[in-house]
This record gives sequence, C-alpha cells and structure tokens, in this order.
Amino acid sequence: MNETGELVGFEQENAARVLTAYLNNQNINAQYVNGQPPFPHKIVLSDPKDIHQAHQITKEFLDRPNDPKYQSAAWQNEQPVKLTSQLPGLGRFNLKESLFSAPLTWSILLLCIAVYLLSVMGGFSWVLNNFRIQTLPQLVESGQWWRLVSPAFMHFSELHIIFNLMWWGSLGAQIERKFGSVSLLLILLSTAILSNLAQLVMSGPNFGGLSGVVYGIIGFVWWCGWLRPSWGLSLPNFIIGFSLVWLVLGYLDWLWVSVANTAHTIGLVIGCILAWLFVQIGNKNASRPEQ
Repeated sequence: MNETGELVGFEQENAARVLTAYLNNQNINAQYVNGQPPFPHKIVLSDPKDIHQAHQITKEFLDRPNDPKYQSAAWQNEQPVKLTSQLPGLGRFNLKESLFSAPLTWSILLLCIAVYLLSVMGGFSWVLNNFRIQTLPQLVESGQWWRLVSPAFMHFSELHIIFNLMWWGSLGAQIERKFGSVSLLLILLSTAILSNLAQLVMSGPNFGGLSGVVYGIIGFVWWCGWLRPSWGLSLPNFIIGFSLVWLVLGYLDWLWVSVANTAHTIGLVIGCILAWLFVQIGNKNASRPEQ
C-alpha cells in the first residue's frame, strides 16, 4: 500500500484498531495494516485529503486514549477490542526486548545509576573532581572535553536521579526506537553540552544532573507530536503543562530544591528546535520522487 497514506503506527494492536474504528466512525476511510517494528500496527488512509482531520483526531486520541467514545466506535464498527489503561505505544514490559531496541537509553540509565552509587558509597569527591564541568580556558588547557557532557551523569539525591531516569527511560526509548541510537545520541549531546555551558555561564560549575537532557527530550517529543503526529510520538497535555509549571516555579524560587533553571530552559529550547529540524528533514525526504 502507498506509504504516503500512512497516518500513525503503534506498538499495541488494540490501540491501532480502536483508532481505526473511530476514524471510520468519523467518515474517514482508514485501514489497519500490520507492518514492520518498532511500530508494526499502522493506520493507513485511503484518501490523502483526510490527513489534516485525521492528524487532529489522532492527537486527541493520544491525549485521552481511554475516552469511552473510542471504545464505543469500535463496538459500532463490530471491532470489540479492549484498550488497556496504558498510553498507546506502551505494551507489556520485556527487559530483553527493551535492551536490544533501546541500547543507548539503557547505557545512559545504567551509567547514571553507577555514578550515583559510587557517589553515595564514598566516592563523591572523585566523581566531582572528574565529572564537574570546567570553563573553556580550563578545558583547552586540560583537554578533558568529556566534562562538557559528564555533569549530566551526576545526581545528588534519590529524588533527583529517580525523576530524571524515569523520563529518560520512557521518552529516550521512544525516540531511540523511532529514529535510532545515532539520532538519540545527537539529541543527548546537543542538549547536554549546550545546557551545561549555559548553566556554567549563569551560576558556575557546581551543578549536575540529567535534567537539561530530560527537558530536551520532553521538548523533542512534544514538538514531534505537534508537528508530525504520524510519527507516533506524543506527550499528554498535563505532562507538558507540569513540565512548564515546574520550570516557572524554579525561576520563582518556590521549589524546595535547588534547580538548574538555565539548563532546563536551554535543554527544552534545543529539544524543540531539533524536533523542528527532524520534521523539516522528514518533509524533504518525503517529497523526493522515488527512483
């Protein structure tokens, strides 16, 4: 079937079939197609003219997948499937499959855990001396360029590391499965280096954590879902709202923890810009005639 009619792909068959039923209920001719991993359960439109309306419906479905109207449409179309309480794209966890499908995500997650354990087991001074960022003149003199990235792997409390790794593990894996490890590495390095440098300029070298990168991937997934819903990446509106409110509260100094506000902001902006660039590249590739 013509790839130009593809609307979205899911990991879960149920999610794809429920949305297909609802689209048909809305007079949009859509078909379920079983394709290739990592998002094998695809929805294809018969008429490309329906793409804009279908994109909007897809976005609403991703925001509120458990709305009864979707299950109702499935029953009306004689497709009685049960949608789980999980968001679309999140199936039953399989450790082996997850490790192979998102190796970079897991590598960074395990690195952060190892660095944190080393810190709390008496190695904090060593971690600080070897991971803390340096000014550019110091970097030129020392040649320790890894310090542009390494602050992202330091964490200073249980809440700090749990919060960051929860989002990194979830969103990083989505990005890696969709675009590959190289693309995720590009996003990681871009958001880490630029957010770390910005925070260094604003407050000096005494900071750490994956938060700048986390805000980067939040921005990336958010804008990909907004600009290109067919990629199947999205965040619920309440998560986006929470992230932005947390950012504002940090600037107002109303939080009970010290927050690297500049790193968060720069990471978010870089993530959004990278998403826009990915979409532009995707649009150019899609417009090229087949050879």
